[in-house]
Amino acid sequence: MSDVFGFDLTSIIFLVIAVVLFMRLRDVLGTRTGNEPDPYDPYADPDKQNDGKAPRADDVGDNVISLPGRAQTEEMEAEEKAQRLEKIAPEGSPLNAALTHLMSVDKSFEPDSFMAGARSAYEMIVTAFAEGDRRTLKKLLAGDVFAGFVQALDERDEQGLRVEFTFIGINKSSIVEAELAGGEAQITVRFVSSITSCTKDDIGHVVEGDPNAIDEVTDIWTFARDVTSRNPNWKLIGTESAQ
Repeated sequence: MSDVFGFDLTSIIFLVIAVVLFMRLRDVLGTRTGNEPDPYDPYADPDKQNDGKAPRADDVGDNVISLPGRAQTEEMEAEEKAQRLEKIAPEGSPLNAALTHLMSVDKSFEPDSFMAGARSAYEMIVTAFAEGDRRTLKKLLAGDVFAGFVQALDERDEQGLRVEFTFIGINKSSIVEAELAGGEAQITVRFVSSITSCTKDDIGHVVEGDPNAIDEVTDIWTFARDVTSRNPNWKLIGTESAQ
């Protein structure tokens, strides 16, 4: 009878055992539903591991780097400005207080940038005056200062004099005073520069100076700007020689 269906009793017993084991394994391991996550690949792109989705908070854990907020950023910028300003004017000095006040009113004002512009303007102005370049002077000088420069140039031309001038460079420059009068900022700068200069008459004779001598000159100039205006340019409003 055991051979009627082609199985012997031993085969049937092993088959029953296999079925029972399969049922138990299915209960323990479960079945796939189609929603399981893909197997983890340690060499795969992390973004692809998460299907391009942003990582969850519990996924990133200690890897989160908090960025400074707006208030913290402004505080850091203010501290950085104060450190740069201290190199120009010691903390607690009247000049430091004046520049700090100016910076709070005019957000675009930076002492370092101003000084770079002032040095450039100084060289352009002294060179333009020596060459009689009225057009350049008009762009850089306030009206009354320009009028004074033009008068000096006219007198020089009437006498038939010309200037031979070489600007060697600025040795030192520093802000010595600053104030905010109404809507106008005024900053006074002390320049120490090296030049060669001489004045010759119409036949080439030297009437003043030495063309071969390097002179050190000190000038104290005041620049002004309307802080309520969108025009960022400063103009020379006063000159003084320290010699």
